Amino acid sequence: MGTEGSPRDPLLLSIKEDPNGFAYINKTSSLLKSTKWVLKSAMWLIFISWVTFLFLVPSDSVKQLYTKLVKATSGTLFGTTGSIFLIYSGPVLVIAFLAIIYLGISGENEVQEKKTKHASFRLWTFPIIVDGPFGVVTAAELIVILLFSVYLIWAIIAYTFQNISLLPLFEITDAGKRNLILLELTGLRLGFIGLICMAFLFLPVARGSILLRLIDIPFEHAARYHVWLGHLTMILFTLHGLFFVIPWAIDGRLIKELTAWQNVGVANLPGVISLVAGLFMWVTSLPPVRRRINFELFFYTHQLYVVFVVFLAMHVGDFIFSIAAAGIFLFMLDRFLRFFQSRKTVDILSAKCLPSGTVELVISKPEGLQYNALSWVFLQVRELSWLQWHPFSVSSSPLDGKRHIAVLIKVLGDWTEKLRGHISSVPEEEQGETDDLLHPNFTLKASIEGPYGHESPYHLTYEHLILVAGGIGISPFVAIMSDILNRIRDSKPCLPRNVLIVWAVKKSDELPLLHSLDMNSLCPHFYNTLNLEIQTYVTRESEPPLEEGKVPEYVSSSVFPTPTHGGMSTLVGTGSIIWSGAYMVVSTLGFIVLLAMLDMFYINPYKISYWWYKGLLFTICMAASIILFGGFVIGLWHLWDKKTSFEKNKNSEDEKTVGGLQYYESNVHKNSSRRDFVNNIKYGQRPDFKEIFGSMAERWGNVDIGVMVCGPTALQTSIAKECRSKNFGRISGEPIFHFNSHSFDL
Repeated sequence: MGTEGSPRDPLLLSIKEDPNGFAYINKTSSLLKSTKWVLKSAMWLIFISWVTFLFLVPSDSVKQLYTKLVKATSGTLFGTTGSIFLIYSGPVLVIAFLAIIYLGISGENEVQEKKTKHASFRLWTFPIIVDGPFGVVTAAELIVILLFSVYLIWAIIAYTFQNISLLPLFEITDAGKRNLILLELTGLRLGFIGLICMAFLFLPVARGSILLRLIDIPFEHAARYHVWLGHLTMILFTLHGLFFVIPWAIDGRLIKELTAWQNVGVANLPGVISLVAGLFMWVTSLPPVRRRINFELFFYTHQLYVVFVVFLAMHVGDFIFSIAAAGIFLFMLDRFLRFFQSRKTVDILSAKCLPSGTVELVISKPEGLQYNALSWVFLQVRELSWLQWHPFSVSSSPLDGKRHIAVLIKVLGDWTEKLRGHISSVPEEEQGETDDLLHPNFTLKASIEGPYGHESPYHLTYEHLILVAGGIGISPFVAIMSDILNRIRDSKPCLPRNVLIVWAVKKSDELPLLHSLDMNSLCPHFYNTLNLEIQTYVTRESEPPLEEGKVPEYVSSSVFPTPTHGGMSTLVGTGSIIWSGAYMVVSTLGFIVLLAMLDMFYINPYKISYWWYKGLLFTICMAASIILFGGFVIGLWHLWDKKTSFEKNKNSEDEKTVGGLQYYESNVHKNSSRRDFVNNIKYGQRPDFKEIFGSMAERWGNVDIGVMVCGPTALQTSIAKECRSKNFGRISGEPIFHFNSHSFDL
C-alpha cells in the first residue's frame, strides 16, 4: 500500500495523477472531511432505520403501516414487488451506492498517530467468548449475536400471539385440527423469519463487496458470519418445512401436498427442491464432513446454491423473494466478476521447495493491482486440477515490488503434494548449482482470484505489536515484517516501533521461513528505529540438529521464463473503486430497466399472475442485468486495463535480467550475515503466553498492544484467553491487548 498512483487514492483533488487518470492530493481538505462525515452519517441513518424496521415488523402497528404502504403502491408500474423490494432490499443498495462515493473520496487510508498515548478499549478487538460453538467472539460480535437472539425471541413470541388470534377465523371447533392449523401458521412465520436472515446470508461471501470494503472486514473474517447465518437460516427453513409436513402427514395428504405446484400462491414442490438443496449444502458444510471427511464434497455441493436460490424464488414468488434480493444480487455481482478474473492465465515467475514441506510461489501481477500485507488470494493450477481452488495468505509486502506477489504453501493434502512434486520434477541435470538457472521447457501457470483482505493495513496502526504464529501461520507475518522494514527504509508512514514475534514450530527445518529474512539488506540500520525480538520454539526437538547459524538448503528451486500471459487480472471487487463502483451501479440500473420493460411489455399486458413464473422471471432479470449491463462495464474495464498496462514502463524496479530473460526474486529466502535484534530459539519447549504477555506489559506500560495470531484453533483460543485475562485484570498504567486473528485454515 502507499505506492504513488494507487487507484484507491482520493479522486476529487489535484496535485498528482493516478493510473485511472484522476488527480489527488494526500492531505484531506475540510470540505472533503465534511463530505465524508455527511456520507457516513447518511449510511448509518439508513442502516439503523432499516434494522429498526426489520426488528419491528412483527408488531401490529408496523405491520399495518407496512400493509397500507404496499397497497398504496400496488397499482404502480412495479406493483407490490417494487414496493417490497424498495422497503427490504432498497436500503442495502442505497448504502452500497453511498459507499462507492465514500471510498472514492477517501482514497488510501493514511496511518495516523493517536492523539493520546494512553491505552483504550475497542469493541472489535476485545475477546469476550473464547470457547464454544462460535469460536473467539469479540465484544462487538457478541452485541450483534445478542441483538439477533433478541429479534428471534421477540419475533417468535409476537407471531405466536398473532397466530393464536387468527385461529377463530378458521371456525374450527376440533382441538386437534386447531393445533394442526397453528403448526402450519407457525411454519409460515418461521419461513418469513428465515427470509429476513437470508437478507444477510449472502452479504459476507461477496468477497470483493463494496460493503465489506466499507466496514473493512476481510472475506476471511466475514466467511464465519456466513457460517453462523447459514446455520440459523437452515434451522429456520427446516423447521418451516417440518411444521407443514407434520400436519400434512397426520391428515394423510403428505404426497399430494409435497408434489403440489400451485400457479397462484406458494408452490410447494419448488420449495421442497430448494429445501433439499439447502440441506445438502448444510450437512456437507458441518465440520465433521468439511474438515475430516472430504473438503471437495463440501465445495461441490455448495454449488447447489443456484438450485437453492432459483427454486426458492419459484416457491414464494417475486414479491416475497425480493425481501432477500439485495444480498443475493450483490453476491451474483461478485461471482460474475470473479469468473472473469479467474479466466486469465497468470505466470508463476518462480517456485521453491523448502525441506519443511513448504512451497513458495512468486506470481506475476500488474503494477496497478494493489494489496496489503494481510491479503489472500485463491489459486488454481490447471496442470494439477481444473476444478480445485485453494486460498493462501500473501507472504510478500506490496513494497517488495510492483509486479509480483508471493505466497507460502504448506504441503498438507493431495493437491499441495502434487504441486510440490510438479516443481521438484525438473531433471537434476537441468537444475545446476544456483537458483538463477532458467528452465525454458518447464512452465507453471495458474489462475488467480483476488487479492482480498483488509481495506487498510491495520498492522501499521499499532506502535507495539505481538505476532504469534504456529507453523505455516508465520506466512502473513513475513509479509508484515517486510512491509514494516520497507516503510522504515522509504520513510513511509509506519507506527510500529516495538515488535515481538512468537513462533512455534514442530521441527527446525521450518526455521528458514522466517529466520532467513534478510532484514539488514532490506533495511540497513532498521534497529535504530525498530525494536525487534523473535522467540522461536521448536517443540519436537530437544536440541539443535544443525550447526549454529546454518540454514537448511532448498530441495529445489525453479525460475521460469519471461512472462507471456502477463500478471493477474485487475478485474476484482477490491481493485479500482471507480470501475467496481461503476460495475455495480450500471448493473443495478440495468436490473431496474429490465424489470420495468418486463412489467410494461409482458407481465401487465398479458396479466401474468403465476407466482412461481414471476419468481423465475425475477431471478432471470437479476442474472441478465449483470451479464448484459455489468458485462459491458467489465469489457470497458478490461480495455482500460490493457491500455494502462501497455503504457507503463516495462522495466520495473524489482526486475532483474539473467541471460536476457527477466525473473523476479522474493525477499524471503536469503541469509543474513548479521542480526541486530534479539533472536532466541528454544528447543523442546512451548511458549508460556502468560509469562510472555506479562513481561511485555511491564516493559511497554500503558499503551495499546496489537496482538495478531495466525495458527491452529487451539493457538488462537489460547491467545484470546490471555488477552481477555490481561484486559479484565488490568490496573491503571498497564496496557490493553487488542486481539486480531488471521485465518489459518479458511
